[in-house]
Amino acid sequence: MVQRTTRRGRPPASEEQRKQQRLDISRHAVRLFREQGVAATSGEQIARAAGVSERTLWRCFRSKEACVEPLLTKTLDAFQDVLRSWPPELELAEHLRAAYTPATEWSDVEAVLAVIRMTHDEPALRAAYLVLRERAEPTFVDVLAERLGVPGDALEVRMQAAAVSAALRAATDELVAITAGGVDPEVLQEHRERLADALRSITRGPIGSCPQRTSG
Repeated sequence: MVQRTTRRGRPPASEEQRKQQRLDISRHAVRLFREQGVAATSGEQIARAAGVSERTLWRCFRSKEACVEPLLTKTLDAFQDVLRSWPPELELAEHLRAAYTPATEWSDVEAVLAVIRMTHDEPALRAAYLVLRERAEPTFVDVLAERLGVPGDALEVRMQAAAVSAALRAATDELVAITAGGVDPEVLQEHRERLADALRSITRGPIGSCPQRTSG
């Protein structure tokens, strides 16, 4: 007869709980980086501020600099969500003006801009930022390919996706530069307008204004 054993300890965390934990750690890490600099901040300090063990911290992140990734991912996800919800009857610029915001929480907007500002002087943060931007580009390819009704490996699609990515990066860098003294809603609105104008020139024509092609 097989003896049953009772499982002890905490139940395993769900994927959503792990995602939220990583985001919480990221917020604390960014706060510490802003207050005392990256070099002066240790993994132990980040773990203590986030209320987790160092073991948990290093299980979640490969390095202390990687702790910024969940916050940076959040704003990239916001732009990708706008692309995925782009209605066929609208130009991308028009949709962007109505639907895009860099992050859902005001404090996260400020934190993300602070991280991107720090990437100018911190190579490890810069590397993390550039890798995340590169990972986002396939979403741009998928959306634009569906819009054109052509394969995702078509040169015209890959070139437009790269242009969209470059426009987002340039507009974000400009936003970072003009918000060194603080962020306000008017500045974010101007950022959205300037990004929309840039994307209009990139995506005008069939890809920007026509419904998806269908066969038959």
